[in-house]
Amino acid sequence: MSVNFAILGAGRIGQVHARAVSSVRTANLVAMAEPMEAAAQAMRAQFGCDIRTIDDIAASDDVDAVAICTPTDTHADLIEQFVKAGKAVFCEKPVDLDVDRVRQCLATVEAENGQLMLGFQRRFDPDFMALKAAIDAGQIGDVEMISLTSRDPGAPPYDYITRSGGIFRDMTIHDLDVARWLLGEEVVSVQASASVLTDPKIGELGDFDSANLILRTASGKLCTIANSRRATYGYDQRIEVHGSKGGVSASNQHEANIEIANGAGYTRPPLLDFFMTRYTRAYANEIEAFVNAVENGTEMPVTGTDGLRALELAEAALKSVETGQAVAP
Repeated sequence: MSVNFAILGAGRIGQVHARAVSSVRTANLVAMAEPMEAAAQAMRAQFGCDIRTIDDIAASDDVDAVAICTPTDTHADLIEQFVKAGKAVFCEKPVDLDVDRVRQCLATVEAENGQLMLGFQRRFDPDFMALKAAIDAGQIGDVEMISLTSRDPGAPPYDYITRSGGIFRDMTIHDLDVARWLLGEEVVSVQASASVLTDPKIGELGDFDSANLILRTASGKLCTIANSRRATYGYDQRIEVHGSKGGVSASNQHEANIEIANGAGYTRPPLLDFFMTRYTRAYANEIEAFVNAVENGTEMPVTGTDGLRALELAEAALKSVETGQAVAP
């Protein structure tokens, strides 16, 4: 069996997922929808897929699944439309920026017995998957403390910041999902602090560019998260997990895995500096996991509930910054 896909949105993330679908042996990209003519024609030229309207794709008998790569404020409506049309849905995070709207959307998915997977690609990074496998195998004993570092090379455009929902809902939400995934327990307390350190304009727009968080579970497990919109040395993505019997960590990825030693000292090539290159394999792996779940009728590896929980933690982080207190999500 193969799964026939349509991509909704031919922007940057739509192109990422189009390539990911094309890399999966049991997936076929048959159609796409995009209001910008130039972007639509470019995707059709590269991948050979039809250009259709969203309503036509929903009614198409040759489309089994859709990947929603449109602006955030369209996600919930499109999820509901396509589960009602009987299509499996892969959607970039978040479902919506409003928690109540997310809950409403997920209730529709459940009522329609729909298949929905949220796009938290970090769970599918090969190094992070190996780290999780080591934890699950008991190699470091019980997880006690986690440290997550996520720093971008630079901030997104100002117009994106105004509609992103803020650093916690847009950026930190990935770390919050990874934290839940690795802790193995739900977070009961969020303490957060945030500043504007890299660009005053970001503060003028009502957002932050730097944040630290401490998450705590009911059993006392701790996770710290460090975020920044500026890392002059590249895309900084690291995990360290301390357990009762040892530790496991995942380091940054460089342009080449070499080290040069000479009279000037020890040097390494730069870090990968963009999420589309850093997580190329992860995007392909998550689409493959989605396809496998569609083919086998099994539970999605990242559910709508996972997306809701991460958003609730992001909301708690923002409230913690505003109140200066730890907040229960």
